[in-house]
Amino acid sequence: MRILTCGLLMTCLTFSASAADDFKLEPGFTLMFNGKDLSGWKEKTGGASLDGKTEAYKGRFTYKDGILTIDPSVKGDVRIMTAKELAGDLVIKFEFKPNDKCNNDLFLRGEKFDLVKGNVKNLKENEWNQFEITVKGNEMEYKNNGETQRKSKTKNDSTVFEIRAEFGAVQIRHLRIMGGTK
Repeated sequence: MRILTCGLLMTCLTFSASAADDFKLEPGFTLMFNGKDLSGWKEKTGGASLDGKTEAYKGRFTYKDGILTIDPSVKGDVRIMTAKELAGDLVIKFEFKPNDKCNNDLFLRGEKFDLVKGNVKNLKENEWNQFEITVKGNEMEYKNNGETQRKSKTKNDSTVFEIRAEFGAVQIRHLRIMGGTK
C-alpha cells in the first residue's frame, strides 16, 4: 500500500509539473533570454552590459525563473535593450502579464508601442497575454492575443529592441525571435 501511494503521488507530481510548463519553442524561433540571466542585453543609459546579471537599474528590471519583471516600487524611467541590432524581416513573440497600472513601452525600428490599457485592445490585466511584432520589409504589425493592434511603417532598417520601464508592473516571459539578422 505504501509503495502504491508513493507511485501514485509521483505520477500526480509529474503530471502537474508538465501541465504547468507547456511552452514549446516554435521552429525557427530563438529565445532572447537564456533562461538564467540578462546576457545579450544592456542598459540604455550608459550602455552597461548585463551579461551574467539578473537585474538592471538597482532592481527596476529583474530576471528570475525565465521571467523578466519590471518592479514599480523601484523608481526610474529606464530601458534595457538587446546588445545586437536587429535587421531584416523578423517576428518577435512573448507573453506579458500587466497589472492595472501598467504603462511600459517597446521600441523597435524607430517605432514605440505602449503596453497600456486603452492602447492594447483585448488586454487581460493580471493574466498572461500573447504579444507579437512582425516586420516585413518596412511594414510593421503589432498583435495582442491574435488581434491586430496597429500597423505602421518602420523608420529604420536596423535597430536594437528596447523594453522601457515607465509605470506599473509587468512580467514578460518566453521572449523569442525569428529572423532579425543582418
